[in-house]
Amino acid sequence: MIKFAFKNQSLTVTGHALYAKHGEDIVCASVSTAIILSSNLISRFKQDKHVEVAIKEGYFQLNVIKETPEVKHIVDNLLWTLEELRLQYPKNITKE
Repeated sequence: MIKFAFKNQSLTVTGHALYAKHGEDIVCASVSTAIILSSNLISRFKQDKHVEVAIKEGYFQLNVIKETPEVKHIVDNLLWTLEELRLQYPKNITKE
């Protein structure tokens, strides 16, 4: 089960979907892609100093240090994407 929570300007995503075999799991791949895309956008828009990002196997955390318009849009989009995935795959993703 993938779990995500956004509290106090901190987004945490943990776990694995276990939807299919490793490497064939579209739910995990979708969540991973959304996280990597968001992390890349933070760097591309030179917002690295406004957030702290930690990525490990089955774990992602993003802490907002300063909410710039760019950071807000990126985080809002990531949250919207995770929520849409949760609605499509409620057995595999949950919001805490």
